[in-house]
Amino acid sequence: MQISIVIPLLNEQESLHELHDWIVRVMQSNHFLYEIIFIDDGSTDGSWETITQLSEKNEHVRGIRFLKNYGKSQALHAGFKAAQGEVVITMDADLQDNPEEIPELYNLITQEGNQVVSGWKKKRYDSVITKNIPSKLFNWAARKTSGVKLHDFNCGLKAFDHNVVKTIEVHGEMHRYIPVLAKNAGFTKITEKVVQHQARKYGTTKFGAERFINGFLDLITIWFVSKFGRQPMHLFGAMGVLMFIVGFGFSLYLGIDKLFLNPTGRLITQRPQFYIALTAMIMGTQMFLAGFIGEIMVRSRKNDTRYTISNKINL
Repeated sequence: MQISIVIPLLNEQESLHELHDWIVRVMQSNHFLYEIIFIDDGSTDGSWETITQLSEKNEHVRGIRFLKNYGKSQALHAGFKAAQGEVVITMDADLQDNPEEIPELYNLITQEGNQVVSGWKKKRYDSVITKNIPSKLFNWAARKTSGVKLHDFNCGLKAFDHNVVKTIEVHGEMHRYIPVLAKNAGFTKITEKVVQHQARKYGTTKFGAERFINGFLDLITIWFVSKFGRQPMHLFGAMGVLMFIVGFGFSLYLGIDKLFLNPTGRLITQRPQFYIALTAMIMGTQMFLAGFIGEIMVRSRKNDTRYTISNKINL
């Protein structure tokens, strides 16, 4: 198997036949050994029935169906787990990604030694206000925070070496940051390719403005996980010890002042430094314990599958 094409989808029935036929033409013209894996993320419009029809017509089509909508990350995780190809290519089902890009993406992995190739929609056919400008801001922040120099983290058209998708775990809303997850896992040969972006032909977008808010929150999460995910005590423990020392220092000062310097002065509990000291020591202790518990959780963490599959085709 040379290529696995993983396509997560939600209510994209109208575009599936056209997308399938387009991919097949590209595969056959390049004589690729391939599979197409459609992941129906809880569609309600008959998408699964269409996938079933395509699988009956084409033995290279496989399908996974979720009982309800779990999100793109969970759909990709299921597709990555099932993929058998030497190169795994992801794309959206709305016909905005061009299957004609697949041969070059494949060559960038197999011939040029890249491990991740991310698409860059340099010319977009989206709303400037609701998508283009927020996307540029989001991508700038992602580059600065992650250290991965890509122009378009959110492009659905990407190619991966087989070992990458079998190593990383995509969950939550982390599908935007798969290149960052790959980098954190030790796959450093990451590049990008300018790809053709097309206007949506059927239906409407499934993502609203909230995806950028969620994206920034996920960016903070992945920054924290990449730096302290394996050793949370290095952050929480250090901050806890620092705060405890500050609180203890205030307490020591208050005690010396009351016992030796000003024994007839105000009671310790009437001085604001007392409450600063008390709060700092309590928070320091709590943060140290949080780091300690985090270390225990990291060492005992097990894989947790958070989605339920109701049907599979040819898997």
